[in-house]
Amino acid sequence: MKKITTTLITLILTIGISKSVLAEGRDTIKIVGSSTVYPFATVVAERFGRSTSFKTPVIESTGSGGGLKLFCLGIGVQHPDITNASRRIKQSEIDNCASNGIDEIIEIKIGYDGIVMANSKKGETFKLTRQQIFLALAPMVPNPNGTQELIDNPYVFWSDIDKSLPNSKIEVLGPPPTSGTRDAFAELALEGGCKTFAWLKAIKSQDKNKYKAICRSVREDGVYIEAGENDNLIVQKLNANPKALGVFGYSFLDQNSDSIQGSMIDGVLPEFEKIAQGDYPVSRPLFFYVKNAHVSFIPGIKEYLREFSSKRAVGDNGYLTDKGLIPLQNEEYKSMFSAANNLEPMRGLN
Repeated sequence: MKKITTTLITLILTIGISKSVLAEGRDTIKIVGSSTVYPFATVVAERFGRSTSFKTPVIESTGSGGGLKLFCLGIGVQHPDITNASRRIKQSEIDNCASNGIDEIIEIKIGYDGIVMANSKKGETFKLTRQQIFLALAPMVPNPNGTQELIDNPYVFWSDIDKSLPNSKIEVLGPPPTSGTRDAFAELALEGGCKTFAWLKAIKSQDKNKYKAICRSVREDGVYIEAGENDNLIVQKLNANPKALGVFGYSFLDQNSDSIQGSMIDGVLPEFEKIAQGDYPVSRPLFFYVKNAHVSFIPGIKEYLREFSSKRAVGDNGYLTDKGLIPLQNEEYKSMFSAANNLEPMRGLN
């Protein structure tokens, strides 16, 4: 009896605290997450603030992983309402959200983005394959003598990998592990190059963790330089060092095309049409996630979703395409529009 009473008191106190927290109120949408989605979300937020009676949402660039961590901490005005992500949410993050009472999450795919390796226009245009990118940046690589063994990465200059590449030091500026751009780059570019070696690809069926460690890791000897979540900072450093390459989303290349140029990867340049058609090999979808529970007590969330999902924002001729967003195909758009406007929670990962 005593145990039941104690449990009941605890429950009442918890409910009371939750109601107290919500009662304090917040009249501005709070958004965190991906630095890649940040410029798109900022444009939508500013238009939303100007064209409606609601306040302009506050957006913080924390990286995809960092944003999802904050998003999943709980329900209440002290927690973000929305998190932007340049990769899809992981099952472990869904489970973390659920453990903190967040069991209804609305998933909105806004479009696509290409991940580019770019350098200053003062330097020569790089023509790379995903295999060459893997050999340049992986900590362990296949022995150049052709034997099926891994050795510590010996490559210092691009020309060490292939004589056709520039005789300049390998120097790549890119995002940290918390970034969705880093996750996607590791999966699409590094792993894409790794599995061109049949014997490395075969490891996946034997030991997935070992395969992932080999194919998605980045060397830590100073060749790859973590430049934080600020893509604008990477662009500035590239302009200061024309021989260095930077890793970021296509939108930043598009916005800074007066000073930097994208590298050709597997024979394809990172261009809008090539990414939209699926020809560019290093591209990924962009998302944001919404707490359904917050819709009822944070004013403006429904209306923000309506604006972000509109044709005028993300359609073929939408204002976000002018910022470098690659629009969804028709069927994907219909699905996204329905989720955004009907507040449809995601039903697990397909």
